[in-house]
Amino acid sequence: MPYPEFPSDCRSLLCKYLTPELYDTLKERRSRYGFTLDDLIRSGVANPDSSIGVYVGDEESYDLFAPLLDPIIREYHGVDPEAGHRSDMDPSHLDVADPDPEGRFILSTRLRVGRNLHCFPLGPAIARRERLIVECMAVDALKKLEGDLAGTYYPLSGMDEETKRRLIEDHFLFKEGDRFLEAAGLNREWPEGRGIFHNEEKTFLVWVNEEDQFRIISMQKGGDIRAVFERLSRAVGSLQRQLTFAYSGRLGYITSCPTNLGTAMRASVHIRLPKLGRDREAFETITGRFHLQIRGIHGEHSESEGGIYDISNRRRLGVTEVEAVKEMAEGVKALIEEEKRRGA
Repeated sequence: MPYPEFPSDCRSLLCKYLTPELYDTLKERRSRYGFTLDDLIRSGVANPDSSIGVYVGDEESYDLFAPLLDPIIREYHGVDPEAGHRSDMDPSHLDVADPDPEGRFILSTRLRVGRNLHCFPLGPAIARRERLIVECMAVDALKKLEGDLAGTYYPLSGMDEETKRRLIEDHFLFKEGDRFLEAAGLNREWPEGRGIFHNEEKTFLVWVNEEDQFRIISMQKGGDIRAVFERLSRAVGSLQRQLTFAYSGRLGYITSCPTNLGTAMRASVHIRLPKLGRDREAFETITGRFHLQIRGIHGEHSESEGGIYDISNRRRLGVTEVEAVKEMAEGVKALIEEEKRRGA
C-alpha cells in the first residue's frame, strides 16, 4: 500500500514517527515469517485513535523495523531500548507490605506477565497450524504444574454452556479481541487454539493464545501483593523449565505490543477511591508520580463504576519485575493516603 494518510487529529505514536521517507525505507523489508511494514502498522492505520498503533509479528521484526519501533518504545517506556533489560522475579527481593491491611480500599490484586515461545511467530503473524502447536505445548506444560498451581485447561473451541457460564461468572473468560486486535490479525480462526487454565483456588490463571501466547496471572482478594507475586514467580519458573520463551537482552520478554516489552508485567489492583476519583487532576498527579495507569473496572477503554478503578504500572522496560511491583505498591499506598485525607 502507499504511505497512509492519517487524519489531522491522529495522536498515536505511529502517526508521530512514521514519515513518508521512513515508510519508503522500510516498506520492502520482510521477516522470515513474511511480516511486513504494512502488517506492522495495519491496526494503527485502521484505528487512527490508537495510542500506539503497531503490533509486531515476530522477534526479528523488532530489529528489522527498529527505525520506527525504537522511537515508539523510547517514548512509551521512557528509556533507551539500547540500554538493555534486566529481569528479577525473586520474591525475597520484594520488600512490600499490604497497602490496605484493614481491607477498606483494595478489592483485589492481580499480577500478570505475557510470554511468547522462542522461534514461533507472534499473534499477528502466526498461522493456524502454529497456533495449535503452541496450544498443545502449553497444555502439556500446564498439566505438569503441582501443588496449589495444579488445575484444569478449558479450550474455548467447543466449550459447553455450563463451563462458559462459570468462567464468565469468575471473570476468567476472555472474549474475541477488540477492533485494535482485529485489525492486527490477532482474531484469526477464533476461537480455535485458544483456552483458559486455572487452579482449584482460582488464584492462578493462564490465558493461551490471546494477545500473547501466554498470559500468566496470579490474583487474589485484598492487598497482599507479596503473596500474589510469590505465586506468580513460582508459576513462571515452573513453565520456564519446560518452555523456552522469547527474550532479548535489549528488549526483555518479546510481546506483540511494544508497550508490554521488558518485564511484560502488569501489576494491578482494583481499588475503591470515590472521593479522589472526583478530582481527576489530583488523581493523575499521584499516578503520574509513580508511573501508574488509571483504567475503569473492566480494564482498558472502560469507565469506573462505583468509584472503583484498575490501577497498574505503566513502566515495563528498563525496570525489573520487583521494581515494577514495588513502584505500584508505593503508588497505591499514596492513593489510599489521599483518599483518607479527603475523609474516607
